[in-house]
Amino acid sequence: MKNRLKVLRAEHDWTQAELADRLEVSRQTINAIEKGKFDPSLPLAFKAARLFGLTIEDIFSDEEA
Repeated sequence: MKNRLKVLRAEHDWTQAELADRLEVSRQTINAIEKGKFDPSLPLAFKAARLFGLTIEDIFSDEEA
């Protein structure tokens, strides 16, 4: 799954650890999501969307999309 998490994080000048704290996950989880090695759960995707004030679709997209 493609995502814009790294770009959005950079726009807010947050480290992976800072974003992880805000989303209540580990820094390793953020790293894996940003690299496309891990797809977030739906609750985590909703939490990220709320944090950035975007829709899930604005952050995450299907590989084919």
